[in-house]
Amino acid sequence: MASSPVSRVVYNGKRSGGPRSPGAGSEIFTPAHEENVRFIYEAWQCVERDLRSQMGSERGLVEEYVEKMPNPSLKAFKPVDLGDLKRRNTQDAKKS
Repeated sequence: MASSPVSRVVYNGKRSGGPRSPGAGSEIFTPAHEENVRFIYEAWQCVERDLRSQMGSERGLVEEYVEKMPNPSLKAFKPVDLGDLKRRNTQDAKKS
């Protein structure tokens, strides 16, 4: 397999919705935590708006990151399905 540049897309567009709030019996968040969540949520809304506005244009604010020199130690890297990993860990904990 020839070495090719590694491509990473910064935004995949799959998540939407507002900041999550704790449900009944959940931990209580500090005002500083809530402020941080609100800041990140609002900043992300700006990113999503920019993506939507550039859909028809050739050049926009969001760029795809491509490594010029891929790290050779990552050649054998295989992505991990975090959802599957969490399910397996949860099942293992229930068996214990």
